[in-house]
Amino acid sequence: MFFLLFLIIYFMTISGNFLLIVIVRMNPTLHSPMYFFLTNLSIIDICFSSSIAPVILRNTLAKDRSISLLGCATQMYFSLALGYTECLILAVMAYDRFAAICRPLHYNTIMNKTVCFYMAAVPWSAGFINSLVQVTLTFQLPFCTCHINHYFCEVPAFIRMSCGDTFLNELSLFIAAGIIGMCSFLLTLTSYLHIISKILKIISSQGRQKSFSTCASHLTAVTLYYGTSLFIYLRPQKHTNVSNTTDKVLPILYMTVTPMLNPFLYSIRNKDVNNTLINQLKRKKCH
Repeated sequence: MFFLLFLIIYFMTISGNFLLIVIVRMNPTLHSPMYFFLTNLSIIDICFSSSIAPVILRNTLAKDRSISLLGCATQMYFSLALGYTECLILAVMAYDRFAAICRPLHYNTIMNKTVCFYMAAVPWSAGFINSLVQVTLTFQLPFCTCHINHYFCEVPAFIRMSCGDTFLNELSLFIAAGIIGMCSFLLTLTSYLHIISKILKIISSQGRQKSFSTCASHLTAVTLYYGTSLFIYLRPQKHTNVSNTTDKVLPILYMTVTPMLNPFLYSIRNKDVNNTLINQLKRKKCH
């Protein structure tokens, strides 16, 4: 049952995000900052889910659930790097929408090609550099057991396994989650509050309702991702009263469910994306 559930989630994640990338590439009118960042988000979600889902799928059926040290370190490195990168990209996307809705006359100047490039490059660089630091510190710890009480290799699970002093690890994890995760969340929230304030000034009730519906779906995805990930990382890891089940289940939400929802919440409902998809299907039908 769990194998089929995770297989469906993984298939929807790959197909939904891959479809968005293809649609953006096919339609020149979608070559704008918003879709540039959405493409980045889709690439992150495909890689993010792929760093976790295949291992979970294997472990739901296999009797031997062991993983090599190198395999574990690799999985931890990429999942952590992509997770932090997604945090920053979500904040960048929120700022892009803020600039488009609240500063429309200056939008092209604010979000020029150079700025867009750096706003995408910085999250990728910061995510992978931070992950290298976290993984290096984690694998320098002495461990009391080789049994990981988790569905995959994650830093908090390894800190709890350690029988040494984990103060430096917990501090670095807390600082990284605070700076990258919390700051990204606050920037995202602030951008959407300004957007909602602007929407309230829309005279048309139909336009206001449509805009609120879009913002609500975006905020749902953002809250689910930031809420679950910050809960796991912004708390003491060694001595915690949170149950093992919660520690194991919550990461599944932000590592598999959110990447599946993102393309549908951010883009598939978008009129331009739908029109491009419909036109391409009509062309293929005619041929």
